[in-house]
Amino acid sequence: QVHLVESGGGLVQAGGSLRLSCTAAGSIASINNMGWSRQAPGKERDVVAIITRNLNTKYADFVKGRFTISRDNAKNTVSLQMNSLKPEDTAVYSCWSSNAGEPTWGRGTQVTVSS
Repeated sequence: QVHLVESGGGLVQAGGSLRLSCTAAGSIASINNMGWSRQAPGKERDVVAIITRNLNTKYADFVKGRFTISRDNAKNTVSLQMNSLKPEDTAVYSCWSSNAGEPTWGRGTQVTVSS
């Protein structure tokens, strides 16, 4: 397990873009799955995107075509490029890593999309 720190959140107008980064305090090369989830106030946490060690990706339907997850094992980072943002994308976005068992989570970064 590695310590994860997110960055890149903020306030953006609808239609705008943000890029989130997750930096690990250690190598992620051997970690099978890494991803991003989000939780809006009063709602359950949802998985947004997943990227495997082989760079296969999977997206939630509500972000397909707008968000792109990427992974750089050399820099120990996982990024989430978010385009065409909508007010309903407002949430705390958290990075996670998982090999087996319980995932390791970062503390999250706030994304707020104004209408």
